[in-house]
Amino acid sequence: MTPSIDLKSSKIYIKRGILSETGALIKSAYPDAKVLVVTDKTVGKIYLDQLAADLWRNEIAFDTIMFKDGESTKTLKNIEALCENAADMPLNRGDVMVALGGGVIGDLAGFAAAVYLRGIAFVAVPTTLLSQVDSSVGGKTGVNLKQGKNLVGSFYKANHVLIDPDTLTTLDDRQFRCGMAEVIKYGCIWDASLFELLESLQSREEVMAHIDDIIKTCCEIKAEVVRQDEFDKGLRMLLNFGHTIGHAAENTMGYGKISHGEAVAAGMAQICYASEKAGITEKGTAKRIENLLIQNGLKPSFNGIQRQAILNAIQKDKKRIGKTMNIILLKQIGEAEIKAISPEEMEAFV
Repeated sequence: MTPSIDLKSSKIYIKRGILSETGALIKSAYPDAKVLVVTDKTVGKIYLDQLAADLWRNEIAFDTIMFKDGESTKTLKNIEALCENAADMPLNRGDVMVALGGGVIGDLAGFAAAVYLRGIAFVAVPTTLLSQVDSSVGGKTGVNLKQGKNLVGSFYKANHVLIDPDTLTTLDDRQFRCGMAEVIKYGCIWDASLFELLESLQSREEVMAHIDDIIKTCCEIKAEVVRQDEFDKGLRMLLNFGHTIGHAAENTMGYGKISHGEAVAAGMAQICYASEKAGITEKGTAKRIENLLIQNGLKPSFNGIQRQAILNAIQKDKKRIGKTMNIILLKQIGEAEIKAISPEEMEAFV
């Protein structure tokens, strides 16, 4: 099977129905491997039997571990539980960890694969739009601390990413909207033509009619950024557009109260209005973003959060370096820049 995108050691496949070919791909790439499938209760109920049947067909020995849904699952305690499960099988360095689920499961399983035996093979089978266009590509893995999101983790790319757009048919509307926030982000920072396409699509049904191409475009953008900056020291920071304020809102409100996509959506709109006011962003840009967010059922602002609480949370952001931190601002749709600012300057953007 030819990958849709080849990102150094990570091969990305985008194909309808590929979920049912996971066992065959693993058997081909890792002929004698055992597999530990990591999933959550919602995804497991829908897709685990389908994946398990294909592993059985290909005579692959496997076990499964299932976590509860949601961001609260991303803890060091669950990394310990996952690694202990792997040791009980036992998995060795020739074996494979498979993430079947959205971004939470991908982050959790990817980090466990990175640290168990100092690294074993990792296959991602993302089942949400957000994970298909963003979190499964590029190798950021990690878990949360009470002080903030993704403060413990590693860069560890999946050896294979198997994206099946058919799995999006079982997403509820809220999860689909969350994924659209990240899709919109790619249009904002990199691809004005993608943004314009999204402006022309008035419903989920219309988006789904173009979804294969939308996923491929987003993955190609992220792959190109990662090729140039694998470890997030420069260009890759552009992918954090809307995330600084968004992560702070998630932390302030409590994980699960607001989803990642909802937080990023509002973060993009809010920082863009501020950067327009500062004369950095082309006038009218923030309104276009706001309109597109609303068109996709996303709110462009936060409710019930104190500004100072957001500022306090931002001070713990992992992107802070010394006395400054980097934020991402748009010059115009499709063109972004990285700006290093002080904590005092940050107040103007919140």
